[in-house]
Amino acid sequence: MAQSNPASVRYERTEVAATPSVHQVEASVVDPYAPRRAGMYKLQQGLYLLFGLIEALLGIRFVLRLLGAEAAAPFVGFVYGVTAPLVAPFVGIFGTVQANGNVLEPHSLVGLVVYPLLAWLLIKLAWLLFGETREGLTSTTRTTKTRVV
Repeated sequence: MAQSNPASVRYERTEVAATPSVHQVEASVVDPYAPRRAGMYKLQQGLYLLFGLIEALLGIRFVLRLLGAEAAAPFVGFVYGVTAPLVAPFVGIFGTVQANGNVLEPHSLVGLVVYPLLAWLLIKLAWLLFGETREGLTSTTRTTKTRVV
């Protein structure tokens, strides 16, 4: 899924010295669509980061609930508070199994499956709407010949 960050400009410079003249060639190749692709690449990486954090928090929530972590602990309360709105759409799909304070939350598992699919869908949609898949190279060459007398 990850794409390499495209370079927008490449410069080449060659100097050849010969007696009795100096020959210099300077060439530049520019891709006018590269800045737009680079912007989409940054958007894609930002979405991957956001949804990666969501996945990590949901995974931590699942493990904390499974191991029966005390909700009064600050870290546990923080994780439960942040992830509660994220799992809310999936509550009630399956029953919750509890035993000795340990809770198996299937709605957290559903979230762990749905959010990566949502991330993939948003990234593909963004590439379709705003991405630039064209490549057009424009090259410019300048040659200078100087005669040494």
